[in-house]
Amino acid sequence: MSFAVPAPLEARLDELTTHYPQKRSASLMFLHALQEHFGHISDEAVEWTARKLGLTPINVHELVTFYPMFRQQPLGKTHVKVCRTLSCALAGGAEVRAHFCEKLGLDAHAHAPQTTSDGKFTVEFVECLAACGSAPVVLVNEDLHEKVTAAKADAILRTGK
Repeated sequence: MSFAVPAPLEARLDELTTHYPQKRSASLMFLHALQEHFGHISDEAVEWTARKLGLTPINVHELVTFYPMFRQQPLGKTHVKVCRTLSCALAGGAEVRAHFCEKLGLDAHAHAPQTTSDGKFTVEFVECLAACGSAPVVLVNEDLHEKVTAAKADAILRTGK
């Protein structure tokens, strides 16, 4: 499978590099734009970025693996983010995440985001979702769910939102 960046996106990125004193300074902006377009940063996107910016692939790979906002795998259609910070942890956030994982056939002990084999769901632990007073909270795509129980988690899985 060959990797190709659409001409309008490549032109936008080429123009973007003119705003930086060194091409490599545009690395993060390239990665954000590529992830926005493709949904994740593939190995091919890393190599393409490195070529465009005159870097080695490891220079770009380091950024992708260091910053948590970059994804190396595509997300499922429904992205389930379970808060793991103190309020949610004390209110049962880990149990809610484990319930999602169990129902979806995912490993409740894995630390990284996990996507179902059919690509419908991705489940991950995240830091604060800023709704501590109604813990545990879950963000499903852009919808916040408060005081999530196993029953509410099941409803989320049935509706996908």
